[in-house]
Amino acid sequence: MAQSLHLFNPSTRSSSLIPSPSKQCYSYPKPSHSISYRGFPVGFVKLSVRASSSSDLDPAPSSSSQVLLASDNGKGVAGGASATYAAPQDSGSIEVDTVTEAELKENGFRSTRRTKLVCTIGPATCGFDQLEALAVGGMNVARINMCHGTRDWHRGVIERVRRLNEEKGYAVAIMMDTEGSEIHMGDFGDAPSAKAEDGEIWTFSVRAFDSALPERTINVNYDGFAEDVKVGDELLVDGGMVRFEVIEKIGPDVKCRCTDPGLLLPRANLTFWRDGSLVRERNAMLPTISSKDWLDIDFGIAEGVDFIAISFVKSAEVINHLKSYVAARACDCDIAVIAKIESIDSLKNLEEIIQASDGAMVARGDLGAQIPLEQVPAAQQKIVQVCRQLNKPVIVASQLLESMIEYPTPTRAEVADVSEAVRQRADALMLSGESAMGQYPEKALAVLRSVSLRIERWWREEKRHEAMELSAIGSSFSDSISEEICKSAAKMANNLEVDAIFVYTKTGHMASLLSRCRPDCPIFAFTTTTSVRRRLNLQWGLIPFRLSFSDDMESNLNKTFSLLKARNLIKSGDLVIAVSDMLQSIQVMNVP
Repeated sequence: MAQSLHLFNPSTRSSSLIPSPSKQCYSYPKPSHSISYRGFPVGFVKLSVRASSSSDLDPAPSSSSQVLLASDNGKGVAGGASATYAAPQDSGSIEVDTVTEAELKENGFRSTRRTKLVCTIGPATCGFDQLEALAVGGMNVARINMCHGTRDWHRGVIERVRRLNEEKGYAVAIMMDTEGSEIHMGDFGDAPSAKAEDGEIWTFSVRAFDSALPERTINVNYDGFAEDVKVGDELLVDGGMVRFEVIEKIGPDVKCRCTDPGLLLPRANLTFWRDGSLVRERNAMLPTISSKDWLDIDFGIAEGVDFIAISFVKSAEVINHLKSYVAARACDCDIAVIAKIESIDSLKNLEEIIQASDGAMVARGDLGAQIPLEQVPAAQQKIVQVCRQLNKPVIVASQLLESMIEYPTPTRAEVADVSEAVRQRADALMLSGESAMGQYPEKALAVLRSVSLRIERWWREEKRHEAMELSAIGSSFSDSISEEICKSAAKMANNLEVDAIFVYTKTGHMASLLSRCRPDCPIFAFTTTTSVRRRLNLQWGLIPFRLSFSDDMESNLNKTFSLLKARNLIKSGDLVIAVSDMLQSIQVMNVP
């Protein structure tokens, strides 16, 4: 027997939603006045509330399985981009990630990993077989870093990821990370890295060398570098991974003594401290998006990447400007803008930056070079919480498993760090050098995956449902209804211990709202477009499917149950919860 509660605007409902004589329907007339909802005035929309008891959607009911359905009004994509409808070529097929399908068949709903994994692609992982190995290991998003390599090289990576998705059935999204205009080192010629030992003297120079760099010499991209630093300043490479003391200035060259040895990587960020404080006057004058960044952004738009991550964001104005630029040039594709939080200015304007963006990245390496190290954990937690409140996906990045660049096993402290990020319920974790140029990229990814699964399982077993109060974020009365429906659906999922939540969404908005609630069970997100499917692969708990569906929920449900049961992904008796953006409703029913 189906039990349902529907909230919808009668002017937009389909004929299949007209109540039959056997069902009870309660309609409320539209008042002539406005009311206030959660602190902002809105016009009251005429709604109908239907309580039904029927077997319309369960021709072969099971005695133990139920489905709850909720829906939104189809507003916006998670992240703010709009979607272009493109139905699958075969309307009777369903597309799901190969690895997820195998996990569901082997271990069931509860085995699926909720935290998503981002891998930076570099020389160690750029081949097709290497990319496939990462996809098999759980990579959800492939990141290309425009600090390194040529555009032709990155184009080759993008083509191989797209081919992997088409031929192997994955939904790996592509994120392009801009270089930014902060001060950083140059390349080391043919060498992938260099090792600085304690007490060695190195030269940091702004000169352009016609031949190979002299021994222990590093190019700096900022012409005013030698002018700005002073003898006695402390120079930090890559957020403090290597430290130098400035001992002498000779024209365009700055002589420095290594005080903390370590590995020097190409294009590493440089900061310098004086009398215990960060010297940032010149950095503050540099533009957030450099001329090279704009060319890279044009490249990303032309290649149809899914995300563009902007380095050293100082204000929301930069994000808004970039989103307008992307919208004007990417007419036939949806690109989300990710703000990298890695500077003092980013923290000062945190909420407005996140509100303007489609997501955020906690870039702890550069952030740790601008604030005291002991403040980084608190900053990370705050960024994660703000993103959750504002319904924006958040990635925790930088030095998660730094030791695995050279060693096959992580340190215990690194495992604890990863565990804390998972416990904070961040949407995604990111590998940088570990996967780009490390010796053990697949093992590093396996560590992230296993730690995520274990902490998530512990969280569910201990019934640690968060006390976080999610504030209202809807800009309209209809949006607010969608939020309340998702909160109720997530709460019911936890209380009833359901196996999964289903959501039918053309834009991804309702799926995003459900992810924000962090229910115990996975969320099956059915969407009609490949771009939305890939973009949802960044958000916590979502398993994106590509499926052609209509506005007729009876037809959609019957079709979904048939397709999933045929692939042994669900069975009669499974207790699930589904969600859709065709109408605003909560519906409980038996799975056939």
